[in-house]
Amino acid sequence: MASDTATSLKVERKPKLSETVVAALRKQLHAGEIQPGQKLPTEGQLTETFGVSRTVVREALAKLAADGLVEPRQGAGVFATEHISTMFGALAADMGAKDSIALNVLEVRLAIEIESAGLAAVRRNAAQEAAIQEAFFEFERLLLNSEPTGPADLAFHRAIASATNNPFYVEMLDVLGRRAIPCDVTSPWSTELAQSDVYQRGLQREHLAILNAITAGDAEVAREAMRAHLSASQQRYRERLHARQVFYADSVKAAATE
Repeated sequence: MASDTATSLKVERKPKLSETVVAALRKQLHAGEIQPGQKLPTEGQLTETFGVSRTVVREALAKLAADGLVEPRQGAGVFATEHISTMFGALAADMGAKDSIALNVLEVRLAIEIESAGLAAVRRNAAQEAAIQEAFFEFERLLLNSEPTGPADLAFHRAIASATNNPFYVEMLDVLGRRAIPCDVTSPWSTELAQSDVYQRGLQREHLAILNAITAGDAEVAREAMRAHLSASQQRYRERLHARQVFYADSVKAAATE
């Protein structure tokens, strides 16, 4: 009975129009029908091709840009990216919004950002240190205004990567894009808990420990602060997944007894 009920609760979500456009364009990019560096059709042409509005087309192009597959050029149009990590970006995009992916992303970030923090502590220049501080205080401003902190969170970590003076650290974060911040309100994995003031305050305290270590030029402390921050994020996300599983199980049981 409970099994039948669980099955009946599954509802197939109808894809958004923009997702259909994204899938079609991504397929063309992967197949080489649109070559790296080649200009994509104009918004008007895409609107006519797919039979959708310009708003839908723009949303689809923004998604492809966030995944590193295309890049807009001021006054020239949108072009297929020639970035060397295009295929990695495509792989990340294909992962979709599966819950398990958030943990995978955090695992990759652990591998990248612990050393990134250590290098930033000893290699950063004054301008780069200021950029890290500015991102930290922008997070604080957004938090006080009850606005999504994801962009500032990503900017903080990206500024640290930039301060390594090794462009590949920045490149890896850019490939992950918004997936690098699983708790961002715009992320597929965002939850009300993740957007709570208490939760965000905890993140900011961890950010402060990283910032202080980098400012002090202490590479080992910076590495440990980053490790603690990302490991704590992993644990928080595991707890949210468990809570979701318990909620679903309780819902199924309740439905079965009705």
